[in-house]
Amino acid sequence: MQTAPEITHHAALDARLVKAVRGIKLLNLVSWPAAVQASFLEGLARGNPQLPVIEYPVLDFSNERRELEAISAEADPGHPLGCYLQESAQSWAVAAQLLEALGTPAVTAHSITLFGTPDEPLPGNGPTTCDAARHFIAIANDLDRELLAPEEQVPVSATALRLQLQSDLDDFFDGRVITVDLDPDLIAKAAAGATRIRLRHGAAFSDYDRRQLFHHEALVHSLTALNGREQPLFPSLALSSPRVTATQEGLATFAEQITGSIDIERMKRISLRIEAVSMALDGADFLQVFGYFQAAGQSAAESFSSAQRVFRGVPVNGGSAFTKDTVYLRGLISVHTFFRHTLQQDRLQRCRRLFAGKMTLQDVAMFDALFDSGVLAPPRWLPPWVSRANGLAGTLAFSLFANRIRMDQLTEPRL
Repeated sequence: MQTAPEITHHAALDARLVKAVRGIKLLNLVSWPAAVQASFLEGLARGNPQLPVIEYPVLDFSNERRELEAISAEADPGHPLGCYLQESAQSWAVAAQLLEALGTPAVTAHSITLFGTPDEPLPGNGPTTCDAARHFIAIANDLDRELLAPEEQVPVSATALRLQLQSDLDDFFDGRVITVDLDPDLIAKAAAGATRIRLRHGAAFSDYDRRQLFHHEALVHSLTALNGREQPLFPSLALSSPRVTATQEGLATFAEQITGSIDIERMKRISLRIEAVSMALDGADFLQVFGYFQAAGQSAAESFSSAQRVFRGVPVNGGSAFTKDTVYLRGLISVHTFFRHTLQQDRLQRCRRLFAGKMTLQDVAMFDALFDSGVLAPPRWLPPWVSRANGLAGTLAFSLFANRIRMDQLTEPRL
């Protein structure tokens, strides 16, 4: 039973949290400027690639960390909202410490606290994240790329994709809610915020990229931020707290999977990044990781973009890594398991509530009573694959049954 004083108390703490973390922009502050890529590729073309030199800002979040500590101390750990606020505040505090250590090996330990390592076991004490990555890399390497349909091999310019994706989003929202822009200073091919998706000017995209951007970036990352902004009492649910990263990326990748928007090359790219994080932690420097991506078939520009993800915020001479990319496969398997579990328990409503803001899988289960009582608002917008519960249930039911089939017991079919 939720009492009004408890809700009011934690809503006030939530407002303080939102204010305290306003300047702790983790991914923005660890990212490299685009000029670094141009300089590196010029040296590579001359046959003299050099380790990139990154100058990070000197940051001091001591006031913010004190406020986060106070919020955590005042929250009631026995209350769902108090538990959520404590864990969120602690997560933001670690992110602040990471940013204060930019450019030093200390970033690695903070990153591991937030995102884990490639050696962690997957849900159910299964294989490690690295094991899963190697599985997908091996499958991708065995498949013949000529099996791709011709239209899947035609590159799409960033300008054309911007128009296509903008049209897709305007149709979905029945108006202009999210704007798609071109950004010449973006190293990644795309980045999403609540109301803006940026595409790297001059980049080439595939037909799969268009669908992945729509379902992954727009209808998960942007949508959960927009729905979080609709929360009347707890606006922190619109924020990308570091503690929700695994669920957010897992949910976004699951959205690609369930809509048929993911291809094996995409799984390979995700998996290569996990292997690269492992390499860097084991001592590989930026040039060695860059060479790893090139050897895997990526272009020089793509290899630089992939390698810089691994070395964001850390020294580039080996032994350090920004480990965020390890969450994708772990998050995907966790979310897939969560969705199947909700079907077994007849609680598919939790799948829809997961879009009411940015939260963890544990949060959405813990928040049942808060949603039921109206303290937390249901999501205003939902992706079609979630809103059509019958189709989702059918897919999950098949997945549950198919898992009972022992692949090692199968024999070759007779023709």
